[in-house]
Amino acid sequence: MVAPTITHYNVISRVLRYIKSSLSQGLFYPSASTIHIKGFSDSDWATSPDTRSFVSGYCMFLDNALVSWKSKKQNTVSRSSSEAEYRALVIAYCEVQWLTYLLRDFKVLFKEATLLYCDNNSARYIAANHVFHERTKHMEIDCHVARESLISKLYHLLPITTTNQTDNK
Repeated sequence: MVAPTITHYNVISRVLRYIKSSLSQGLFYPSASTIHIKGFSDSDWATSPDTRSFVSGYCMFLDNALVSWKSKKQNTVSRSSSEAEYRALVIAYCEVQWLTYLLRDFKVLFKEATLLYCDNNSARYIAANHVFHERTKHMEIDCHVARESLISKLYHLLPITTTNQTDNK
């Protein structure tokens, strides 16, 4: 904005042409939706053949309308698939927390706690269990973040089932 160049102009022109050509495409947000956040988290453990880092991802819905999503290759290496899934769960919960705060700033009140789905039994157990074992001590900080919020009933942690997946298609 301070010192735009021809390159900046070319980029913004390209973005505007793309938007103009795709006006009929977009996300559907029904006007009669309820105010309820629902999220799904997942990870792909040791995906990278070079670094063995993992990919985490989440998608968040306001009722049945997709409002937030992210997939990212992580910089760290997890020692197990449970750890990768749990770290993905924590990242998803942080997004839930941000969305909750944003909606509260807009004076939107919730009647129910957020539903956060995770397909890994071990990750759900780590989140619900207040006892740290030798194999989970390295995840202690993340565990406190997710566990305290779970205990405070800011969200409910549920398994992913076939019916959950078909509801959002």
